[in-house]
Amino acid sequence: MIRYLCAAFVCLLLFWSCVATENKSTPQTLQGTYRLLESTTIKGNDTLYQKQDTSKVEMIKMFNATRFSFFNHDRTQGKDSTALFVSGAGRYNLTGDVYVEHLDFCNFREWEGKTFHFTLKQQGDTLIQEGVEELPELGVKQFIIEKYLKID
Repeated sequence: MIRYLCAAFVCLLLFWSCVATENKSTPQTLQGTYRLLESTTIKGNDTLYQKQDTSKVEMIKMFNATRFSFFNHDRTQGKDSTALFVSGAGRYNLTGDVYVEHLDFCNFREWEGKTFHFTLKQQGDTLIQEGVEELPELGVKQFIIEKYLKID
């Protein structure tokens, strides 16, 4: 009888440890730094597809628990016709795959204080962001798809 009780106890412990381990698994986190690999912008009937030429330009997007920032610049330090610098930062909310950006800072100042709604998909170390950027007062209405690779 004691042998059966011991065997049942061991089985119960094994079952409990498996359940406890399963409950401790953490969901994939958004936090980190991502490099833009490619982007697609659709304005009206026009589609602009860009694969990042990282020898000429680079864009990164960074997330902590509540904030995001992005930086996009040319690699020639502004010394030729590809001169480019774009940056912004703000707060975000993520519920499931619904991602909302509140752009608090931007070098295009008229974009500051705006809110943008996107969908985020994480597939391993790849992040895909898509949604509409709409600013009627600036004549901006475009659907974007951005694909990032997590680098940190």
